[in-house]
Amino acid sequence: MKSIGLPMHIPRTSVIIHLMDSRYSPQLVEGQIYKLWEKADAFKPAVHSNGAKPFSIIMPPPNANDPLHIGHAMFVTIEDILIRYHRMRGDDTVWVPGTDHAGIETQYVFEKKLAKEGQSRFNFDRATLFEMIWQYVQENSGVAIDQMKKLGASADWSRYKFTLDKDIVEKVLETFIKLHKDGLVYRDLQLVNFCTKCGTSYSELEVNHLDQTTPLYYIKYRLADDPTQHITVATVRPEPIFADTHLAVNPTDSSKQGLIGTKVLNPLTNIEMEIIADEYVDPEFGTGIVKLTPAHDFNDFMIAKKIGMPIISAISTQGKILPNGGKYAGLSVQEARTQVVADLKAKGLIEKIDTAYQNRIGTCYRCGKVIEPLPLPQFFVSLKNQKINLVKKVLAALDGKETKIMGAGREKILRNWLENLNDWNISRQIVWGIKMPVWYKIKGNETKINVSFLAPDGSYTTGLLEEMLQQFSLADIKKGLQSLVAAAEVEYLVLTTSPTDEDNYLPETDTFDTWFSSAQWPVLTLQTNQAGDFDRFYPTTVMETAYDILLFWVMRMMLMGSYLTGKSPFSVVYLHGLVRDQHGKKMSKSKGNVVNPLEIIEKYGADALRMALVIRSTPGLDKSIGEPDFRAARNLSNKIWNAARFVIQLDQEKTPNTAAPNIIFSKKLIQITQSVSANLNNYQVGIAADTLYNEFWHWYCDHCIEEAKRGNISRPKMIEGLITFLKLLHPFMPFVTEAIWQELHQAGLVKSQLLITTSWEKTPDSD
Repeated sequence: MKSIGLPMHIPRTSVIIHLMDSRYSPQLVEGQIYKLWEKADAFKPAVHSNGAKPFSIIMPPPNANDPLHIGHAMFVTIEDILIRYHRMRGDDTVWVPGTDHAGIETQYVFEKKLAKEGQSRFNFDRATLFEMIWQYVQENSGVAIDQMKKLGASADWSRYKFTLDKDIVEKVLETFIKLHKDGLVYRDLQLVNFCTKCGTSYSELEVNHLDQTTPLYYIKYRLADDPTQHITVATVRPEPIFADTHLAVNPTDSSKQGLIGTKVLNPLTNIEMEIIADEYVDPEFGTGIVKLTPAHDFNDFMIAKKIGMPIISAISTQGKILPNGGKYAGLSVQEARTQVVADLKAKGLIEKIDTAYQNRIGTCYRCGKVIEPLPLPQFFVSLKNQKINLVKKVLAALDGKETKIMGAGREKILRNWLENLNDWNISRQIVWGIKMPVWYKIKGNETKINVSFLAPDGSYTTGLLEEMLQQFSLADIKKGLQSLVAAAEVEYLVLTTSPTDEDNYLPETDTFDTWFSSAQWPVLTLQTNQAGDFDRFYPTTVMETAYDILLFWVMRMMLMGSYLTGKSPFSVVYLHGLVRDQHGKKMSKSKGNVVNPLEIIEKYGADALRMALVIRSTPGLDKSIGEPDFRAARNLSNKIWNAARFVIQLDQEKTPNTAAPNIIFSKKLIQITQSVSANLNNYQVGIAADTLYNEFWHWYCDHCIEEAKRGNISRPKMIEGLITFLKLLHPFMPFVTEAIWQELHQAGLVKSQLLITTSWEKTPDSD
C-alpha cells in the first residue's frame, strides 16, 4: 500500500496496524487511536465558530471515585454519538465533562471504610473528616475519567469540572444567597424524611416506597370518664403512643359523630387525650379512628400545624426512643415496638393483631433502612412562591416547547410531579458537601441550640449549648463541632465569611443536598469555564440521561436553570432506558448478572460494546443486553475491517459493463446518508444504528462486494462506499473506523488527516 507522510502534530506511531492483518484487534488499536485524537485536540470546539450553529451537551457527572457501570456506558455512548455526528456536520460542538462529589453516597462508602478500621465519623471533627474524604476521592478520582476514555468519549477534557471546584462552590453559595434574598429560601420546623443509618434527612424524591406486609395492631383506648369502656384504634406504629396527642375521626363519618370531643386515656401514660375531627382521616382504615403522633407522621404533623397541637418527639436521629419514653428510652424503634406490644397485651389493651396487613413503607434510597419522619428545623426552597413560582416557569417551558422531553411518556410524569411538588428540603446532615453559609446567634439562644462536638480529650459530647458552655470554652466547641441543631426561631445570618461579631455566632453544620449543586450544573459549568462559553453554549442543546433521574435531577435543573437565567437549560431531554440482562432482568450483584463494561471492552472492544448498547434502543424504554449482542457487534467490527481490506485490494482493471450499477450505487449511498442523518437529527439513535448495521452488512458487503467481484461495480465506487460508511459508522464505532481511515490516508485515498474531524457529507474527492 502507498504511504504518505503524516503531519508533524500527528505521530506516525499512532498507526500501529495494517489492513493486511486478517483480523481486527481492538486491544491493540483503541488506546493508540484515542491518543491520536487527544494529541490533535480533536475534542475541542473551534476557536472561532464563524457563525456555526452551537451544539452542546453537559455530561451527567458520575461519582468521582466510583468505577463506571453499564448504565454509565449507555449515557457515554449516546452522548458521544451525538457529539461526533454534530462535530462532523460542522456545528460549533462541545461536550463538557465533569464528576460529582456525590455527597451522601461518598460519605456512606467512606464510613464503611472507617468501620472496617474500627472507627466512625464520630471520632473526627468536621474539618478533619472532610479532608480525609477529600483525599480518598482524589486517590480514586481518575477512575471514571479513564474508563470514559476507554469507551471513546470525545469530551473536551480541558473543560472538565468537579462539583467541589472552588469556583463551582462559590457560585452555589451565590445561588443560595440569591434565593434567600428573593424570599425563596426559608427555615422552618418541618417533618422530614430521616435515615437514622445515614444520619441525614432527604427530600421526598429520595424515599423509596415499598409494599410490605406489616402487623396492624388494634389497641383499646379507655374512656376517661368511664375506664371500663373503651374504643379501638388501629395502628402500625404502637411504639410512639406515649407521644400521641389526640385521636381523630372524619367529620363526615356519621357513625363517629358522637365521639367528637370525647376524652380517652393514653394506653401507655394514662394522660387524657381528646378525640377531634379532621377530613384527612380515612373512614375505611382500621376502625375509622386514628391516633395522632404529629412528630412522626406527615398527615398528623399537618393537622398539628393547622390547629396548633403540641409536637412531642419520641424518636431521636439515632433511631432510639428519647428519654420522655420512660422505660422504653434508649431502645431502638423495633425493640420498643416489641416491648410496647408485650406491655399492652399484659394490660389487656390489645384487641387483635392483623398480621397480613399490606402497607407501604418509606425506605432510604441509599441504604434501604426504613425512613423515620422526624421534626427538624431545615432549609427549604419554596417552589410555588406567589412572587416567583419556579414550577410555573418549568411548566411554561414545556408548554411552549422550549424543552422537549423524549422518553416514552415521561413528560406526563414530569408534569404530574411538578403540579404536586412540595417545597424542596435542601439541608443534609453530612460533612461531605458544600456547607451552608449560615451562622446562628448565640446570645439569648443558649437553651435553643444543641451541639455535638469532640471535646479536647477526644470524647464525643452532646447537649444544650448553655450546659456545654459551663464546661467548655466556645473555642473548644467550635474546634470540635460535629453537628448543630438550632430551634426554628433562632436568629441567623447568611454570610460566606465569618460574622464580624464572630464570638456571638456558631456556624451551620448542614451541607447542601447534592442535587442542589447538581441542579445548577448546566449554568455553573459554562459560567466557570472558558471565556465566552456561557453566551456561546447556553441554553445547551441536549440533556441526555437515564429516565430514573428525571425527577431527581432533570426537573431540578429546569427549576434552577430557569430561575437563574430566565431560560430552560436545554432544548431536548433524551431519556434512555435502564440496561437489563439478556433475559430482561434487573442487574444486581446478588443475581450475578451484572455486566462490567471494562470486561466487555477487554474481550470484544469498545466499538462492540457501544453498538450493542444502542442498536434498536428507544428513548424511555429499557434495553436488554448480553453476550450474543456483544458477539454480534464484535462481528460487525470484523466485517468493517475485512470489507476495507477487500475493497482496497480490489483489482483496479475491472470496470463495469455499463454505468447503471454505479449510478444505482451512488443513489443508494445518498439515500442511506440522508436516512441516518434524519434519524440522528431526530435523536433516533437506535434506528440509525440498526439502519447502518443492515445496510452495511447486507447491502454493501453481501450484495455490493459480490457485484464488485464480478466486475459490475468499479473500485472507485466501492472506495466511495467504504468512505461513506466509515463516516456514517464513526459516531457509533469510532475506533475501528478511525483505524481504517488512517490506512486510507496513508494510501492517499483520503485527504483529511482524521476521520473524527472530517465533514459528514463531503465528497470522496474533497476528503
